[in-house]
Amino acid sequence: MKLNRNFLVVPVLLGMAFSLVNCKNKPKKEETVVLKEMTQATITKSDFGMTSDSIAVEKYSLVNANGMEVNIITYGGIITSLKVPSQDSIFKDVVLGHDSLDEYTSGNPPFFGAVIGRYGNRIAKGQFSIDGEEYQLPTNDGPNSLHGGKGFDKVVWAAEEFEDGENVGVKLTYTSPDGDQGYPGNLETMVTYTLLAENTLKVDYEASTDKPTVVNLTQHTYFNLSGDFDNTILDTEVMLNADQFLPVNETLIPTGELRSVEGTPFDFREEKPIGAEIDAENDQLKKGQGYDHCWILNDENGAMHLAATAYDPSSGRFLEVMTTEPAIQFYTGNFLDGTLTQKGGEGTYALRSGFCLETQHYPDSPNQPEFPSTLLKPGETYRTTTSFKFSVR
Repeated sequence: MKLNRNFLVVPVLLGMAFSLVNCKNKPKKEETVVLKEMTQATITKSDFGMTSDSIAVEKYSLVNANGMEVNIITYGGIITSLKVPSQDSIFKDVVLGHDSLDEYTSGNPPFFGAVIGRYGNRIAKGQFSIDGEEYQLPTNDGPNSLHGGKGFDKVVWAAEEFEDGENVGVKLTYTSPDGDQGYPGNLETMVTYTLLAENTLKVDYEASTDKPTVVNLTQHTYFNLSGDFDNTILDTEVMLNADQFLPVNETLIPTGELRSVEGTPFDFREEKPIGAEIDAENDQLKKGQGYDHCWILNDENGAMHLAATAYDPSSGRFLEVMTTEPAIQFYTGNFLDGTLTQKGGEGTYALRSGFCLETQHYPDSPNQPEFPSTLLKPGETYRTTTSFKFSVR
């Protein structure tokens, strides 16, 4: 489906005075200013290539009446692009990713923008038991299993677009077969992306199983609210609504302790720049090579609650994250190393050029019974929601 559009956009190139005279001097980056609001939301479907086993991948472009645009592909449920305005109405893409399917499928990409499952985060030694039966998962992160092994980020989802008044979205479905990556049960999974009129991207997760299994789904978008991927995220000001975090061992598995953030570099209860204490002399920061830890959210009661905010002073872009989940993994791109090419083909994603706010249950919960359970039984339905609201200030 493609709905009618009625809006005016004017490209504004950096160094405009020169580029208008001589197109050969066109700079590498472009910005877009929306001068007239769209009259309605739109959905546009297009091709995004073919996997190595000849499965077609589609891209869905969701645009709301304010001009906010989200692009999602059926491979991995990946958010490839997310354009939001600055305080000067400059629309820029604020998420890391790639231009082509090959870049997402080749090598070992760092989960840019993907749906993560069956189990987001780490499971120690790739092992857990249910009702006395032991299960072994692939170990793809040192001795541990990370993000489900060859997980939901590496499969092609079925897609169905929809509109709901001023909101538009796409519903993705995938059935993970019994034994997939070592997990028990046929897991029927649905992830619904909805772009709301108020510049909010809502992500709803739902799953059911025919055998007891463990589930912990999340979204792995890397944000850079400046919209310039040459910039680090160290000046971004973050708030995490959490009094406690989970310390980890040398392989980044939680030790089981719930530690107070008070007096530590992990205290983000009030906004502070990511870079303020990221290089502090701290054992936990050394283990994560920066922030790569799970925070235990305050006010968690299964209802939507504030998890985090992020503010980019250079552009005025402001992000609010709400969730029904009990925790959030804050990751600061510590393993980005300049080997992956930016969208547009110029520049690379350097260390700490993006940050993640992954709402979820605790890492390694199947092995730590004192943590909130991630067990899903037949007849039950796994449901969780996270929203990303963008504004300026």
